[in-house]
Amino acid sequence: MIETRNLTKRYGNLIAVNDINLTLGEGDVFGFIGPNGAGKSTLLKSIAGLVKKSSGTIRWRGTAIKQWSSEFAYLPQREEIDWNFPITVRGLVEMGRYPHIGLWKKYSDKDAEAVDQAIESLDLTDIQDRQISQLSGGQQQRSFIARAVAQNAHVLLLDEPFNGLDRIAAKTLSSLLLKLSSEGRLIIASHHDLNTAPALFNQVLLLNKSAVNFGNTEDMLTEENLSNTFA
Repeated sequence: MIETRNLTKRYGNLIAVNDINLTLGEGDVFGFIGPNGAGKSTLLKSIAGLVKKSSGTIRWRGTAIKQWSSEFAYLPQREEIDWNFPITVRGLVEMGRYPHIGLWKKYSDKDAEAVDQAIESLDLTDIQDRQISQLSGGQQQRSFIARAVAQNAHVLLLDEPFNGLDRIAAKTLSSLLLKLSSEGRLIIASHHDLNTAPALFNQVLLLNKSAVNFGNTEDMLTEENLSNTFA
């Protein structure tokens, strides 16, 4: 379980997220929904350990998340990634093994096997030698998720993963996330499209700096809740 208690993040006098209390378990596909500037990305990065919280606690397996960093994988928004970086699909997926290899260990047969399995499971075998800029949007997203699978991450934190994807690619990615959750992983994603949210997430947090409401997706998307969230 991930538990956040009174989680707050400030940038100077600006409150990005305020007093967030959540309990999320493996096997869920969970969405953060709210307007631009609501704190969705900040909350994801706080859970991932990429930004330092101002106050409150974040716990995984009952203890501070820092010691479990290898079990968390974060996928930033597409515009934050340098797609011209000279790396192939396979090279990107191999990066998922770095938390296990560390600074001094050698890349082993076990690591190569984990990479092979991740590439195959994400249907990337035929394109594993392509540079990442040569991929479609859906292939790029699958490549980053394959990196998380190779890492053996239990928690996937995805920032607007469906942005820029066409309908077919979005459906493929949705099916993939459901499959990963059925294997026991916890999937947490920020999202802005209310129309597609019920098909993507079984639970959502409605967020506008503070939590508006939290629960089963269809129960949350009421006129009153949305008015309070997007006011």
